[in-house]
Amino acid sequence: MDGTPTDGIPMASHRLPAGLRAPFEGRTWRAFGYVMTGLPMGIVSFVVAVTFVSLGAGLLVTFLGVPVLAAGLAACRGLGAVERARARGLLGLDVRAPEPVRGRTGGALSWMGATLKSGASWRHLLYCLVRFPWAVFTFCVVLTLWATGWSLFTYPLWQWVFPTYVSQDGIQLYGDGDHGVQMDTPFEIAITSAVGLGLVLLGPWVLRGLVAVDRVLVAGLLGPSLLASRVTELESDRGVVVDTAAADLRRIERDLHDGAQARLVALAMDLGLAKERITDDPLTAAAMVDEAHGEVKLALQELRDLARGIHPAVLTDRGLDAALSAVAARCTVPVNVSVDLPARPAEAIEGIAYFTVSELLQNVSKHSGAKRAWVDVWRTDGRLMLQVRDDGRGGATPAAGHGLAGLTERIDAVDGVLAIDSPAGGPTTVTAELPWRA
Repeated sequence: MDGTPTDGIPMASHRLPAGLRAPFEGRTWRAFGYVMTGLPMGIVSFVVAVTFVSLGAGLLVTFLGVPVLAAGLAACRGLGAVERARARGLLGLDVRAPEPVRGRTGGALSWMGATLKSGASWRHLLYCLVRFPWAVFTFCVVLTLWATGWSLFTYPLWQWVFPTYVSQDGIQLYGDGDHGVQMDTPFEIAITSAVGLGLVLLGPWVLRGLVAVDRVLVAGLLGPSLLASRVTELESDRGVVVDTAAADLRRIERDLHDGAQARLVALAMDLGLAKERITDDPLTAAAMVDEAHGEVKLALQELRDLARGIHPAVLTDRGLDAALSAVAARCTVPVNVSVDLPARPAEAIEGIAYFTVSELLQNVSKHSGAKRAWVDVWRTDGRLMLQVRDDGRGGATPAAGHGLAGLTERIDAVDGVLAIDSPAGGPTTVTAELPWRA
């Protein structure tokens, strides 16, 4: 605890219960600012939406109604961009903008047609219409609760401002004659302040509940549709798969060129020299043939390793249990492998599972400093679960440029999830969840 500000308050104040520190957190005051600025934005949005829609609908009997209505929808999209920026700045809600409207020909008529057909444009219009009554409600509730709570809570500081009168019988009165306020005793002042404190502590939670509805409205009406989001996600996953396949092909080509191919070229040259000397110097030729025999064995081993890296035969023949046991045997630390599967998944999923565990165990060997590792594989709720644990130094991160980042992208491409728990000092637990496709 060094007192570094976090969320607008010192870290030391986090020792307070959440209910006591909530009124002073930056998150609460940003949400308050969002609600207060929401009313004028709601009024502007509502007026723009109603004006353009009413005018456009009334002019639809003429050609002018179409451009007016399209302009109104475009204006609503512009206001939606402002609302997304306001939600991002004050609520921390980052909503991706929907796809921009593009006509087929690029002309004005094409643009108007595309705008009127765009579901995102009509969702922005609906947001502008719905946001106004909700903004009025939240503004009134929050401002009333906020003003009442803080005014009553601070009542001991300003209650003296009420004028004091003395009646004919000598009794002191506060306020306007016989109808004055009678909260002048210490007990009454304490009760008033206590009620205000209760409202002050209640206010942030009411505010956050109301703002949660705003989050739903912004995310549901001002972002891309679920179908569009899914299409974008699938396009991204397809790009990852294509890039991964291309990288694997480049790796195989490089390994063949720099390894087995280069060794076979050298082998051919050595055999050629041995052939020339076999008559004149048979002893030297025999030594060269013996050396070439050793090179053949090394080339065959490299080709076997390369084939295993593409798709190991043991995985095809005997499944994940045997294949992962073989990988564990090559790890530099002892690895305990436990595979509990009722059947074999699809070949593609099985291959991804194998290479995921293989790469994670390579990380254990190279970077973890671990003395022992564990691999667990099981099936649950139609998902294939993988978990690799080690007792190493920890600190693994899926940051860009690291192997775990590429592994995360590969698993995401098949609708999988990779979770990494690796605090500094260890231990490290990496859990992968893959779809089960029989």
